[in-house]
Amino acid sequence: MMFAHRFPRLIGFAVLLVLALVTAGCIQSDTTENAVYSDPSAEADLGLPDAPRVVALGWSDGEISLTLGVKPVAIYDWMSFGAESKGVGPWAADMFGTDSPTLISASSGGEFNYQQIKEFSPDLILNVRGKADSKVTDSLKQIAPVVTAPAGTPDYAVNWKVQTQLIANALGKSGEGDALIKQTTDVQDTIRSRHPDFAGKTFVWGAKYGEAYGAYLPGDARFDTFAELGFVQYPPVASLQAQGFFAAVPVEKVSSLNSQVAVFTTIGLPFSTLQNDPLINSLSVTRDGRAIELPETDPIVQAMAAGTPVSLEYALEQIEPRLAAATEKVS
Repeated sequence: MMFAHRFPRLIGFAVLLVLALVTAGCIQSDTTENAVYSDPSAEADLGLPDAPRVVALGWSDGEISLTLGVKPVAIYDWMSFGAESKGVGPWAADMFGTDSPTLISASSGGEFNYQQIKEFSPDLILNVRGKADSKVTDSLKQIAPVVTAPAGTPDYAVNWKVQTQLIANALGKSGEGDALIKQTTDVQDTIRSRHPDFAGKTFVWGAKYGEAYGAYLPGDARFDTFAELGFVQYPPVASLQAQGFFAAVPVEKVSSLNSQVAVFTTIGLPFSTLQNDPLINSLSVTRDGRAIELPETDPIVQAMAAGTPVSLEYALEQIEPRLAAATEKVS
């Protein structure tokens, strides 16, 4: 599947350690407090109208709502997909038809203008893959019912299945959500059955940014999806200090990226800086051809970052042969 769309570059705040803290904007306060839904195992009874006005603030929340048949009226455009792609990945943009949501620019670095959100007159606010901040939730629930990640979830680190379940349940579409998850897990099951050698191999999705490196952690699709194919986390990564879905890898610990199979990309840097990086090139995973190197503008990188059922299906279709070739080289 090819797209003529020019994929935008993920800007630096794609990694939480360079994200600004979500802080309160201005809002005309009142005493209204709406429900907060955060438990995917519980029924959501939010009293929504048949065609709810949804404002999607969390990373990829809007794309999941759209895939479930509810077009958001506004989307916080975390990945800077822009108006051409209507704030969602190009694999999903056609689902809007002739409609277009209002896009909230990500130039605010994750800060929400609550008065602006209120002016959208939402029936439901989605802030599932977001920062775990009770002050933000308290401000949002003055406007409309809010959907957030389960208590205890690290910042922006909600598993794609949980994210989908929460949004589907809140919209009264739990059956559609289950079907959407099953469709993607069926793709994963098929790939896993074709490649039993994936099982038990250590895996890292790493990135070079600035003068350092990083690795994605459980709770982010750039790890979870591969774990669901049978790969396991490389133990040195687990010992790194986590910040949400990401762990910084200082130069002196770059060997933490030397798993049996890896995907490497960049954040905010030319691809050539990765290709010519002496430390990355010194790793045996790179020397032996077991690392898949991708520019951050690559559709696979964009789709994995989006981390929705439809984007993951697209990414898996594209990366499967390269993943198989890399795994075959594990001695």
